[in-house]
Parts: sequence; structure tokens; C-alpha cells
Amino acid sequence: MEELSKNFIHTFIEEDIAPGGQFEGMRVHTRLPPEPNGYPHIGHCFAFSISINAAEKYGGLCNLRFDDTNPEKEEDEFVDAICEDIRWFGFDWEDRLYFGSDYFEKTYELAVGLIEKGLAYVCELSPDEVKERRGDVSTPATSPYRDRPIEESLDLFTRMRNREFPEGTMTLRAKIDLESGNFNMRDPVIYRIKYAHHHRQGNQWCIYPMYDFAHPIQDALEHITHSLCSLEYEDHRPLYDWVIKNTDVPSKPRQIEFGRRSINYSVMSKRKLRKLVEENYVSGWDDPRFPTLRGLRRRGYTPSSIRDFCERIGVGKTSNSIEYALLEHCLREELNLSAQRAMVVMRPIKLIITNYPEGQSETLEIENNPNDESAGSREVTFSREVWVEHDDFMIEPPKKYNRLFVGNEVRLKGAYIVKCTGYELHENGEIAFVTAEYDPDTRGGTTPDGRKVRGTIHWVDSQTAVDTEVRVYDNLFTDPSPDVAGKDFTECLNPDSLEILSNCKAEKMLENAVAPQSFQFLRLGYFTVDNKDSNPGELVFNRSVALKDGFKPQK
Repeated sequence: MEELSKNFIHTFIEEDIAPGGQFEGMRVHTRLPPEPNGYPHIGHCFAFSISINAAEKYGGLCNLRFDDTNPEKEEDEFVDAICEDIRWFGFDWEDRLYFGSDYFEKTYELAVGLIEKGLAYVCELSPDEVKERRGDVSTPATSPYRDRPIEESLDLFTRMRNREFPEGTMTLRAKIDLESGNFNMRDPVIYRIKYAHHHRQGNQWCIYPMYDFAHPIQDALEHITHSLCSLEYEDHRPLYDWVIKNTDVPSKPRQIEFGRRSINYSVMSKRKLRKLVEENYVSGWDDPRFPTLRGLRRRGYTPSSIRDFCERIGVGKTSNSIEYALLEHCLREELNLSAQRAMVVMRPIKLIITNYPEGQSETLEIENNPNDESAGSREVTFSREVWVEHDDFMIEPPKKYNRLFVGNEVRLKGAYIVKCTGYELHENGEIAFVTAEYDPDTRGGTTPDGRKVRGTIHWVDSQTAVDTEVRVYDNLFTDPSPDVAGKDFTECLNPDSLEILSNCKAEKMLENAVAPQSFQFLRLGYFTVDNKDSNPGELVFNRSVALKDGFKPQK
């Protein structure tokens, strides 16, 4: 297995497992904590890969644990989707699949323990009142219930669980420090009443732990050594450590934060992605323009190309946005080596080779991948009439145009050299067909007399062509930063992000193509079979990435 690059998190881990370290002699143990309220996207992949790679690098374990402490937003649909997507990404958790809700009883017991220690109390302030009494940097927070007797809080907390109080009327708060400069430590709410059906627990519970309380407990119960999370939790780390220190948990995990990564021309907020889906700006969570794993997979991205992207962008202590072009570069590099070549004409016009015998056809051999000799070759038929790209013929060509125009020669890829002799127009002025003559001595595109032919174009035999639909995707947004505060991201949507071409002509070999096969369409880009709409006899291809790579990754 390729050695994973070292980052600052790995340095911390090595210090922890070294002689004298806090985890000396212990196995490194990390976790993935997705919330089942949406579909995972490329930003989640970056976070996932950090925990997976850390466990892999040090021969440790990695759990998959769903953070399902907020019943109003969570659904089994998302649990199933996340499991499927993470497995596709390349992580198999074996028997280490957990749900935060499975620890609800133990979490409740630990909350009771805090009350008994005088470290938690039931508060009857409303959410708005708590906010009003939060104070500021020079003024402490206040609560008239902070000194409530322990027995009274224990009784009220039991009654909260027994559904005796309306939602929003009572909370359980940790008793920490109302004067703390870190507002997360100003007696944070750790339990609230919520009458909502839970996707796993049903209606068993009406009080739910807050994430900041539940998460460290879950980590400790699973004996996680390193709880790796994004930078927004840095200010929450003191509370994480406080919970670990003051509850009777069996282990003491270490939280380490890293900078988040996003990609430009995209949004990463689940709320914004949901809006795009629900208001039909896109076709669904698997829309190929989406940064979700489902969208990327349908677009033609591979797990290995995404993992390569995550490895290349590195792990840092600050958050930043990465160029989408790097993600494209990673896929392009992979497919250049692995994708079979094929010929597809996306905007077809007929080329009639007038001196080729009518009714005759022949078979030619064309290599499948010039970068992989073991890929071999394929047979392609050739006859008197072939399809070529509309853009490969011009009536009045500009200078340095080396394709078809009257009097010019071009090479038909793997076939013959032809010389354009004329064209016909429809009544509306559009080109009906183009005519040419071929040189029978140039089979395979060779020139025995040594003459130079500058242009080479692709083509498809009209006798065996397969009709197909091709979808050409571009960035979903015209603005590289549609997610910046103050912008209406829906006003940044790209009206030209999808072009559907329904009359494309593909070589016969492609009629049996199935998802997730990817091909390089000669001169056009890399395309994959659509995993949703493509069917035998009704082929649909999505452009994964263009051929041209203008991205220059830093060395």
C-alpha cells in the first residue's frame, strides 16, 4: 500500500503513542461521525479520509458512528445513503457500525451523575431568555436556577423524561463558568425536551442530549483515542474535555481539529444543497453537477480519484477553498491511463466519400488506449458514408484551420486520408452533407508518399452507428464563491451548466456499455455511462471532464 503522507495530526498521534505518551501501548482508534440529515459530499470525504488514513497509517481501527441526536432532521434514507456512499468511497467498517442514539440510556445516566455531583441543573429559562442572559465579554451570564437544589433538579429531570413538561420549557444545563471568555462554557444546555419521532428510537425518548454533551461520551464509550474534527469545534474542545473529565466514562479521547476544505464553484451547506434539490434547481441529490458523492459518482468520478484529491490538498490548521480544477485534474490523470478510447460524434453531419465503392464496407483495427499496450485494439467498420463533427467542416475557414474545407485533406482517425470536394445545403442554409474522396493507398492513415496532412478528425460509420444521448456538464455556479455570506447563491447559478445532445452517433462497440464504465471520446473528453437514465438501446453518457487540462498543480 502506498505510504500516506504525514501531517500535523500524525505528529500528535505519534507523540501520544510513544513511550510516556497518553496512549502509550494503545491501538489508535478514530471515528467517522456523519449526521444522517443529508447526503455526504466532497467536503465530508476530506474529513472522512483524515480519520480513515490515521487509523490505516498506524494499524488502528476506525468506527462509523451516526450522530443521530437531532430527531427532526434525521431519516433512515440518509443512513442508508451514507453507508452506501462511504463503502463506495473505499471504507469498510466491518462490525464497527454504531449509532449515537444507541447510547441514549447511558448518556442519560451520566447526565444524572452530573446533577448528583452538583455539576448540572434544570433551568426553566426559554431559549430567548437564555440568549438575553448570556452576557458579553465584560458581563457574566446569569440564571436564576443555577443554585437549584440537587434533589429538585433530579426530580425535574426525571419528570422531563416522563413527558410532564411542554417542549421548550425546561433544559438541563452544565454548571461550569458563567464568566468564561469562551461562551461555550457559560453553563451550556446539555439536554432539551423535544417531542419528535426518532428514526431508530421511535417515541421512546422526549429528551435529547446536545451534540457537545453526547459526542465526547460516545467517543469515550467506544474507546476512541483521537477524535478528529473540523476547525469550528476548536472553541468547543474545552467543553469536550470538561465532559470527559466530569462524567464516569471509561476512556479519555483527545480531540484534534483541522481546517475544513471546500471547492470553488460549489456550495457545501446541507441546507443550501437541500434547497437546490427541493426547489428543483437540480434533478436530485445525485445530479452530476452536485458535489455530493452520488453526484460525483454519476458524473464519472472514481473513489481513487477522489482519494487522490483528498491526499493532494493536504491537512492544515486553517480552512480554505480548493480549485475544482484540481479535482478534475486527478480524474483526468487516472482516466488518461485507464479509460478505453472510443469515437463519438456529438454534433453530426454526413460525410459522403464519393469514390468509395457503394455497398462496400471494411473493418479497421484501432488501439484502445495508446498509454496501455495491454488494452489491445478493437474493430471499427468503415463505409462510404460516415458521420463527422459539424465543427470539423467550414465553408469559409479561418487561417490555420486544418480540418475539412473544400480542397483540403484530413486524416480520418485509423482509416484513410480524404480530400474535401464539396458540400450541399438545406433550403434553410444549413449544411446537408459534405463530400470527399479518399486515397485508397493511405489505409490506417499512413502517407506512403510522405506528404504532410495536418488535421486528424474522428468519425463514426453511418451503417453501424449507435444513437446516444450525451450530457455536457459545466460548473453549477458562475461565481467561484457562491457560498460567501451576504450572497444569494441561487442568483449565482449557471444557466449553461447542462447541455443535452440527443442525436449523437457512437461507434457500435459502445452499444453494450454499462455504468460505471468510462471512455475517452476522442478529441472530446472523458465520458461515463449514466447510472440512472442509461438503458440498453437508450444510451446516455455524461461528460466527466474535458480533455484539456489547464490546471498546474504545485510541486
